[in-house]
Amino acid sequence: MNLKFNEQGLIPCVVQEHATGDVLMVAWMNEESLELTRSTGTTWFWSRSRQELWNKGATSGNIQHVRELYYDCDEDCLLCRVDPAGPACHTGAHSCFYRQIPLG
Repeated sequence: MNLKFNEQGLIPCVVQEHATGDVLMVAWMNEESLELTRSTGTTWFWSRSRQELWNKGATSGNIQHVRELYYDCDEDCLLCRVDPAGPACHTGAHSCFYRQIPLG
């Protein structure tokens, strides 16, 4: 495994619900948040706006329990399959992807 972090030392991570396959959110990880995710079994990310690590759900209680962690064929994106303890979105929605763009 030779993960390719970007110039800021980050790699995108798609978070998917293990039971349903729903895409819950996309966030950024650095090497430290990836190692924390692996060692604690909960999702950790790097907040680009706050410039700090955050453990998803630490304040809201909506912890994401990691079931599986994958990387893609180009080694530049992660997929984290989780059992969520609540909504993934800060709006309270189950997924951050709840607004559809009309086609045509």
